[in-house]
Amino acid sequence: MAGVLDALGKQVLIVNGHPTPPNLAFIDPQEKIRALGRDLAVGQLPPVDVIMILDTSAWAQLGPMAEVVRASSAQKIILDHHVSEDDLQALSFKDPQVEATGRLVLEAARQLGVALSAEIAAPLFAAIATDTGWFRFSSARAAAYRAAAELIDAGVRPDEIFTKLYERDTIGRVRLRGMILSRVQAERGGRLVHTYVLKEDFSRAGALPSDTEDVINMTLAIEGAQLAVITIEQPEGGCKISLRSRCDVDCSRIAEQFGGGGHKAAAGAFLNEPPDQAAAKVLAAVQAAMS
Repeated sequence: MAGVLDALGKQVLIVNGHPTPPNLAFIDPQEKIRALGRDLAVGQLPPVDVIMILDTSAWAQLGPMAEVVRASSAQKIILDHHVSEDDLQALSFKDPQVEATGRLVLEAARQLGVALSAEIAAPLFAAIATDTGWFRFSSARAAAYRAAAELIDAGVRPDEIFTKLYERDTIGRVRLRGMILSRVQAERGGRLVHTYVLKEDFSRAGALPSDTEDVINMTLAIEGAQLAVITIEQPEGGCKISLRSRCDVDCSRIAEQFGGGGHKAAAGAFLNEPPDQAAAKVLAAVQAAMS
């Protein structure tokens, strides 16, 4: 989106609440993304006309950037495809039927008459591919494939993006994945699977919190599994909860009970509680939804 706006002659600053995980750094080769608290303090952010929020409509998922958004008098715009939402006092461009916010950015580029450069196309392909599980989820309908083809025509190399995303694991990431998978438990005849990560596991494995990405999808590979839950204790306290479903249970409805959100098939929340208590609360809500 920043590339699209830059092509229109706008001055754009990208600021995230947390640093870009190392395994995703390839998506920002020029290191344009700034991290609040590392590259910029709240007081160092320049005045702007517009704050654009992408891929979330929830205060909790903004992290440290929530404070910035709340305090700013700038026009706020949301570009998102998640069902759940908070009132961010923003002009909202949402389409829950679209498989990825990346495709909404692609639509914006078309409507604004911006040609797809490699700098714009590669992140958009990565966004669509990752949000569809590399086109294996049911959300990957014909429009997703047409968008992918358009981005490939613009110069994207899917094989290169796949390699950078999934075939450059650190030893720490692999070790952490092994710890998480070794703790998987199954209930309800194998329909519900759940596991957890403790904050000390990161140092034990030599891994980062971001290395927990995608592990939950591996638990759904267990035959008969229909819903998966992972509790991830955060180094700064509290727990991140991720849910995945391939049954009638709506993950977003469960996440909303704890101030989170997402989609029917994938959602998350944050609970400011120890991992055993957080897991117990969420699993109780999941059990009730599966009854």
